[in-house]
Amino acid sequence: MDLIAGCRAFVGVSDTGSFTRGAAAARIPQSVASRRIAALERHLGGRLFDRSTRRAALTPFGREVLPAARRLVQLAEALEQDARRARRRPMRIAVPETCTTRALAELDSEARSHEVFLEFRPAAPAERAELVRRHDVRAALAAVPPEDGAWRVPLGVAGAAALGPGAVYLESLRVGRSGRTPRRRVWIQPEDDVPHIRDRLTRLRDAVGLPPAQVVAADAVTAAVAEVLGSADLLLCSPQQARELGLHWRPLGEIDLARGFEITAAFGDDVERLRAPLWSAIAQCLGAGSEESG
Repeated sequence: MDLIAGCRAFVGVSDTGSFTRGAAAARIPQSVASRRIAALERHLGGRLFDRSTRRAALTPFGREVLPAARRLVQLAEALEQDARRARRRPMRIAVPETCTTRALAELDSEARSHEVFLEFRPAAPAERAELVRRHDVRAALAAVPPEDGAWRVPLGVAGAAALGPGAVYLESLRVGRSGRTPRRRVWIQPEDDVPHIRDRLTRLRDAVGLPPAQVVAADAVTAAVAEVLGSADLLLCSPQQARELGLHWRPLGEIDLARGFEITAAFGDDVERLRAPLWSAIAQCLGAGSEESG
C-alpha cells in the first residue's frame, strides 16, 4: 500500500473530524480517503476511527499512532519541498564564448519550460573540458570533430566588405610577385583553435602556398574581429556569428570545415536531461545548420 497517502488521509480526517472535510483538505474524493484509511488500518492491524458515530472519532489505537503518522506526513512534505528546490537549483554548464547573451537567454527560457534551470559559464574549448573534469560545472558543450557530435556548425570566412558571389578560395589570398597588395590574413578565433579545425586549415594553407603568417590564431575573438573590421582580413566563423558581427560570410572553396559539439557531463543522467528536451534550442544557440549569409 501507499503508506504516505494513507497517513495523509488519516491525518486529514483526524484534524477535521470528518471524512468529507478531511478528503477535501487532502484534495481527494471522500471514497478515495475512505479506501486509503481502510487500507492503512489493514496494514497497521487496528481500527483508526470509531465508525459507530457520525463524527470521525479516533479509537484508542488511532490516538496512539496519530503522532507517528503526522511525523511521517511532515517528513514526506519536507522531502518533496527539498526535491523541488533541488530540481530548481541551476545546473552550471560551460558553453562556447561565441554564444550570445540573447541566444543563451532563449536556451535558458526553453530549458525552464522543461523544469531545467541553467547557469552558463562561457569558456574556450580546452577550459570547458577542464571545468567538467574538476566538477566546476555539471556539463559542457564540448568541441568535438563534427562527425562525432550531436550538432554541426558550418564554418567559412567573413569580412567587413562584401566578398562577392560564391565560395572564397584560400589560394586566392596569395600575394602577387610585385608584393604591392597587402597580405590578407585569416583569423582563427579561440573556439576554432582545436586540432580538427586548425590543423586542417593550416595544412590547406601550406598546400596552396600561403606563408604561416596569413592564417593566424587569435588570443581573443574581440581582437580578431577588430583586425577584420580595420582591414581586408577575414574571420573564420559561422554564418550566424557573421550576421551577429555585421560581417559578410562565404564558405571556403577548397575545404568543408565545421564545428562539432557534444554534451559531456560529470553525471551521465545530465546528458540526456539536456539533450532530449533541448536539442533544437541548443542547435539554435550554437548556430547549427545556419544558412549562408551575404
